[in-house]
Amino acid sequence: MAMEITQFLLAAQSADANIRNEAEANLRQLQQQNLPSFLLSLSVELANNEKPTESRRLAGIVLKNSLDAKDATTKEALVKQWMAIDISFKSQVKDLLLRTLSSPVPEARHTSAQVIAKIASIEIPQKQWPELIQSLLNNMTQQDSPAALKQATLETLGYVCEEISHEDLLQDEVNAVLTAVVQGMNFAEHSAEVRLAATRALYNALDFAQTNFQNEMERNYIMKMVCETAKSKEMEIRQAAFECLVSIASTYYEVLEPYMQTLFELTSNAVKGDEEAVALQAVEFWSSICDEEIELQEFENPDTGDSGSPNYHFIEKARLSLVPMLLETLLKQEEDQDQDDSIWNISMAGGTCLGLVARTVGDEIVPLVMPFVEANIVKPDWRCREAATYAFGSILEGPTIEKLAPLVHAGLDFLLNAMRDENNHVKDTTAWTLSHIFELLHCPAGGFSVITPENLQRILGVLLESIKDAPNVAEKVCGAIYYLAQGYEDAGPSSSLLSPYLTGIMTELLRAADRTDGGDSKLRSAAYETLNEVIRCSNITETSQIIAELLPAIMNRLGQTLELQIVSSDDREKQGDLQASLCGVLQVIIQKFSNTDGTKSIILQAADQIMVLFLRVFACRSSTVHEEAMLAIGALAYATGPEFAKYMSEFYQYLQMGLQNSEEYQVCAITVGVVGDICRALDDKVLPYCDGIMSLLLNALSNSQLNRSVKPPIFSCFGDIALAIGDQFEKYVPHALQMMQDAAKACAQLDMDDEELMDYGNQLRRSIFEAYSGILQGFKNARAEVMFPYAQHLLQFIELVFRDRQRDESVTKAAVAVMGDLADALGSNTKLLFKDCTFYAEFLGECLRSDDEQLKETAGWTQGMIGRVMVS
Repeated sequence: MAMEITQFLLAAQSADANIRNEAEANLRQLQQQNLPSFLLSLSVELANNEKPTESRRLAGIVLKNSLDAKDATTKEALVKQWMAIDISFKSQVKDLLLRTLSSPVPEARHTSAQVIAKIASIEIPQKQWPELIQSLLNNMTQQDSPAALKQATLETLGYVCEEISHEDLLQDEVNAVLTAVVQGMNFAEHSAEVRLAATRALYNALDFAQTNFQNEMERNYIMKMVCETAKSKEMEIRQAAFECLVSIASTYYEVLEPYMQTLFELTSNAVKGDEEAVALQAVEFWSSICDEEIELQEFENPDTGDSGSPNYHFIEKARLSLVPMLLETLLKQEEDQDQDDSIWNISMAGGTCLGLVARTVGDEIVPLVMPFVEANIVKPDWRCREAATYAFGSILEGPTIEKLAPLVHAGLDFLLNAMRDENNHVKDTTAWTLSHIFELLHCPAGGFSVITPENLQRILGVLLESIKDAPNVAEKVCGAIYYLAQGYEDAGPSSSLLSPYLTGIMTELLRAADRTDGGDSKLRSAAYETLNEVIRCSNITETSQIIAELLPAIMNRLGQTLELQIVSSDDREKQGDLQASLCGVLQVIIQKFSNTDGTKSIILQAADQIMVLFLRVFACRSSTVHEEAMLAIGALAYATGPEFAKYMSEFYQYLQMGLQNSEEYQVCAITVGVVGDICRALDDKVLPYCDGIMSLLLNALSNSQLNRSVKPPIFSCFGDIALAIGDQFEKYVPHALQMMQDAAKACAQLDMDDEELMDYGNQLRRSIFEAYSGILQGFKNARAEVMFPYAQHLLQFIELVFRDRQRDESVTKAAVAVMGDLADALGSNTKLLFKDCTFYAEFLGECLRSDDEQLKETAGWTQGMIGRVMVS
């Protein structure tokens, strides 16, 4: 029975907070008391043309939110809730929603379309609501269907296709949907609203059209309609048609050849003369073709040139016309594009596409672009100079070093001079181009660099002068210094070249970080990130003194942040960002000094003061800082080793907070990693804290609200704890091993066709093996028999993973290593187990034939361990 809820829905939108809160509470109460009746009441409200538009709109939103949520766990609960409702209520709700599609109020039709799709996403995969598609198609085929109903129906079909998988519909249904959608695009028959809805629906239905695209006649018809629609007089319809072409480029690349001449003309006309929204999609079409061809090249067999899928080299064939078209777009800059990162315009899209073309055709791009660069780089109009610089910077990734080296050597001086250009845009793009050059063409360790001992001083002089320029330019200059420093990492004698300039670089980066004219904190984070890279890549024997002097300065800055006056949430956010950056710098310094015996003492002397600062930072309760401070504490634990024990009593409460922080799951994951660092530092001195830590870790694994990405690190952490405390781990074995076995079972049930789930499955399997390895090694010298009851399950799990051909290399390594640990720790007890399982010889054989030396070495060790067991 439906309830009268109009007044509550109107009151819930009142400007008066008291009225609003009371109405929301009333709606919540109705929902909790009788959900089926509440949902029916919402759909009655939405369907009733006599009701106010405001109450109908909110009814639709509440209805949609009762079926769907962004959070996966909440969504699952809502789906179960809907599935449990009596079928008679559900049928009434669905009938009312379908009826609303013919409402004269556009907003009610639109909301109803969305809600129908949400119900379809729950029911159609379960083979429920089989009549939905047919009833929607009837709206399209009835003679007297009004345009508004057709528009709403096509919108609904589009949303439904977006929500479900192409496997959920029969091919006949797919054919009927595509026919209705493509006919809806027909210029002769329908209003602009209907054609726009049809074109958008086709975009969502393209994934369903695989069989249809294999049929030449059907494909020709679809392509003809899309190409005709791309010439509509309405801008929105043209834009939607080009969005379809972008999707077709990536989904159906292999059947595009017959249409490419037409598509080139269409996109070319749009780029040259259409409104920007349409032109952007036309450029995006070519970017998608580039993406496809780059991927095909990556999978090509170097000997045969075959990638298994045909590469039609569309970009190479079109390059002589395509590149000039893209170069023209670079001259269409907007005055304020450097100041706002959210701007995406035709000039930026053209430069991005040009970069992809360079990656696709390699050396062939150079003669097509350099005349444009040379002609425009010295023109008085800033747009020409900026476009020339952008073009040059865009094509650096793709051509060979041999092709680029002479151009970059010749142009470097020019670019350095351009850092003094009178125009901000030109300087911004020049700094970006320099950072691109240093990223791609400065690798002394690899034997090539555009930076020489002769030009380094000039380059740094210009960069350190330009870092004082406008904030947007200074931020790009930070990027150039970042890649310049990175190039000298592991560069042998060349790494000394940067050492004399280190003090000057650090001074200017800290000045840039202190600037207040940046408006936002982007320049500050860029300056600190660059400082971190400069420290990380410096030659420690020559620069330890300079970095040692930097350490107290950074500690001092962190101390000052704790004294800041915080009067608003904005102040707190700024304080948190600054503290996070400074903790990041401390972490890099700690890591740098911990790696060599000569400098470790510097950290040991400052450790007490550093730890006091970190503990005070934790008291500020900001999640961004907690992540960085935790990572820095992990580095400090590694540096101080057993000495870290003296900080544990104070630090433990923050460790607990981190492990319990399921809301900000990244903090939780990092804290789990730090537990591992602490275990490695303290060994059995961590024992007094293990009961608490293990209890929190086991709770986290049981918490269904916790993001699943935290679970693999927790299993790895079990291994770290067991290694640290040895046979004292025995009391945790029953619970920990049960969790590991449950997780191993869950791995077998994951859908490995889903790329995201496949990555997660690989992480989970690797971490379970790491946990077993740590626990087995921990028990090896005493009480190894504790693990014997779990040995057979472990071998079965290894075999299951071995049979999976999609497993990751790191999973293979962990599986082979744990097999060796099993034989090593349990010895002759495992003889019968290995005798019974025949797969291990095949597995070891595969690993011993690998090109990966580390894997071969591990497999050789495991083979030796099992061999020893078998002859015992």
